Amino acid sequence: MANLAHLRWKLEVPEPQEEPLCAWLEGRGLSAFYREAEPPKACYVYFSPGTLPPDPAGLGAFPGVGLLEAETFGDEDWLAKSREGFGAFEVGTRFHVRPLWDETPGPRGRIDLVVNPGLAFGTGGHETTRLCMELLERLSLEDRLRGPVLDIGAGTGILSLAAFLLGGRGLTAFDIDPDCGPAMEELIDLNAHLLKGAQPYESFVGTLDHPRVGGPYAGLLANILLETIQELLPRMAEVCAPGGWLVASGILAERTDEALVSLVSHGFKPRQVVQEGEWIAILAERDPS
Repeated sequence: MANLAHLRWKLEVPEPQEEPLCAWLEGRGLSAFYREAEPPKACYVYFSPGTLPPDPAGLGAFPGVGLLEAETFGDEDWLAKSREGFGAFEVGTRFHVRPLWDETPGPRGRIDLVVNPGLAFGTGGHETTRLCMELLERLSLEDRLRGPVLDIGAGTGILSLAAFLLGGRGLTAFDIDPDCGPAMEELIDLNAHLLKGAQPYESFVGTLDHPRVGGPYAGLLANILLETIQELLPRMAEVCAPGGWLVASGILAERTDEALVSLVSHGFKPRQVVQEGEWIAILAERDPS
């Protein structure tokens, strides 16, 4: 029977199970998913009214995943429920990230990013996003964000926005998911207090073969699944300038060796691997020849 109210599951999800679980849920009516940024880092899954949710017994196919709580609520409770579990937090040495309903600015000296947790991936709450932002800080210190830079699978556009706020220019962000188009525009609107009328990046919905993908690019951002990175590496190598950089994430730490071999085989020399929890991000450079 279809759900006539909003349904929320609170789940315990080991980090290695997050990607396959999300893929399973997306085919079964998922409307939103996010993980708490702070311990115990529970995951919240939402199903919209009129959606037939999956049988919770199906969660048994994912080792360690457990349903902690399930509740239904009406439209009047949607906003309050969606805010639970997502608070402000700091990223790297430069950023403070807060949800749009938190009006308390971050500490002095930190860039105060405002996000709207929702459908599009990229609110800063996931380890891979934070790792990429930390690597962008390093590239900024080396004055290597001047661009042009291409953000592949940009989600909300948070990495492109972070790069711009760190001094990056010539940024283009895209994603294949149509929901990400409005999400990228919303992120710019939410951070008007930082941008003061500036347009931080160009954006579009499409693929790496889209006509708006030019090159050569001085840098590439790819916070996507390792399988997708591997599929796109030949094209990434084509559009990346000799000596250009690549920040790649969405990679489980247990697959580090596989990721490094894939990068090297396509002309990207790893410079640094950073890790948080079960996830890593890699900073690599394109062969200069």
